[in-house]
Amino acid sequence: MSDAFTAQEMMIAVAAREIRDRELVFVGMRLPIVAYAVARNTHAPNARGLFEVGLMRDQAATSYLGTMGDPPNVAGALWATRMSNVMALMAQGAVDLGFIGGAEVDRYGNLNTSYVGPPERPRVKLPGSGGGADIAILSRRWVTLMTHERRRLVERVSFVTSPGHGDGTPDWRRRHGLLGGGPSAIITTLCVFRFPSGGGEAYVDSVHPGHTLAEVREATSWEVKIDADVRETPPPTKAELKEIRARSQA
Repeated sequence: MSDAFTAQEMMIAVAAREIRDRELVFVGMRLPIVAYAVARNTHAPNARGLFEVGLMRDQAATSYLGTMGDPPNVAGALWATRMSNVMALMAQGAVDLGFIGGAEVDRYGNLNTSYVGPPERPRVKLPGSGGGADIAILSRRWVTLMTHERRRLVERVSFVTSPGHGDGTPDWRRRHGLLGGGPSAIITTLCVFRFPSGGGEAYVDSVHPGHTLAEVREATSWEVKIDADVRETPPPTKAELKEIRARSQA
């Protein structure tokens, strides 16, 4: 097996490492599905996956999943129930980590999946929240994965579909009655952003192999903060790549 890896494989490996053993993880579509399988079969054998369609798993599906509702994800599920029951677990504060995708994200981790441009005449109309706002408000922490482009990492999102750390002021989420801890990381094709304890502005924690801080700055619409101990993101291990390639089209 080649040690070379794609940008998507790098993102999946980093996302998998965000999952801790024994956590209940709200698994999103596409890359997070694979990330859960990688974590479950490497460093987090007791992590459980929660899927919005109404499934809970205590082991990864054994074959490729195009969507979370595909038969291999249903077969062997720990719990097959209604979407309302799955969302109720999150409302109870039981979800440790959630994954959310988005079209835009800003320096405070606010996500947009509603529209791009002015509200009266948007340039692009997007699918809307789905369960994104619920994950952002209720999970103990959440992570977003995104292609690193200036049009996606913006100074201010056109619409806050899923609230991150708001305007970046201390305890913004608590003051606005949001129960969960908010975004803990933004994983992109170039780097990993993290957030200070208690919220605030994202900073570059690590840069992926083969990329530079100059690239990160150029591809980001705001003036990025850099951690004093910024490092290179550890590349995917052989074990991680094996799991990724067994279950994905990355």
